[in-house]
Amino acid sequence: MPNRTVFFISDGTGITAETFGNAILNQFETTVRRVRLPFLDTADKAHQAVRQINHAADLEGNRPLVFTTVVDMEVLSVFRNECKGVLLDMFGTFIAPLEHELGIKSNHRVGRFSDASQSQAYNDRIEAINFSLAHDDGQSHKDLQGSDVILVGVSRSGKTPTSLYLAMQYGLKASNYPLIPEDFERRQLPPALVPHRKKIFGLTIAPERLSQIRNERRPNSRYAQLENCRMEVSEAEAMMRREGIRWLSTTTKSIEEIATTILQEIRPERLEY
Repeated sequence: MPNRTVFFISDGTGITAETFGNAILNQFETTVRRVRLPFLDTADKAHQAVRQINHAADLEGNRPLVFTTVVDMEVLSVFRNECKGVLLDMFGTFIAPLEHELGIKSNHRVGRFSDASQSQAYNDRIEAINFSLAHDDGQSHKDLQGSDVILVGVSRSGKTPTSLYLAMQYGLKASNYPLIPEDFERRQLPPALVPHRKKIFGLTIAPERLSQIRNERRPNSRYAQLENCRMEVSEAEAMMRREGIRWLSTTTKSIEEIATTILQEIRPERLEY
């Protein structure tokens, strides 16, 4: 059973509060119930949220943990004065010392995405997502030269989620291309990829894990048999070595770790958020 409830409070989407809060909570061996309360941009909404937090405190007999990125002082004061939870004000903790050190005032902007429609970076990210969807699993050979990175590997090695993460988080136009038995028989990269070798990054995976994933998709098929998975992974890795393609195993890595490694190798300047 969860030890206590954790609330993520924001006058924007709550993504920053939740990401930061979860990173902190992961340092502790505890089970919690998570509640995100976004778009609390008025005192009335704050009072409603406080009632929910205080009810959890009374019901559970523990003070809820409340991670907040609220920047509006009127809204924040409601939580400071009336909340029975442990208030962890991330902006207050970091912004005030930075204002003092830098000698300038924060703009106290509400939410990362409040001015998204005016942001070229945001529009570039949307374009990158559309591009990555159109170039998923080798669907299109058109405009491969427009790719920032091309991921290759056997089917179900993690190419699609990594492509979409690179597009959504970093605005990279990521194509992905499956290596299939016909490619192994030719012992060459697919012809469409050859001109773009410098943009290629390979993903591989342990055959046992690959078989497990494929069995969830196509149970008892040759596609999912461990022997076939071993053959495909072995051939794919051999091809990457022959072609001088940088690659990594996704078996025990998170999407975030995979994406960061790819960026370090191919587009290190895009690690700047």
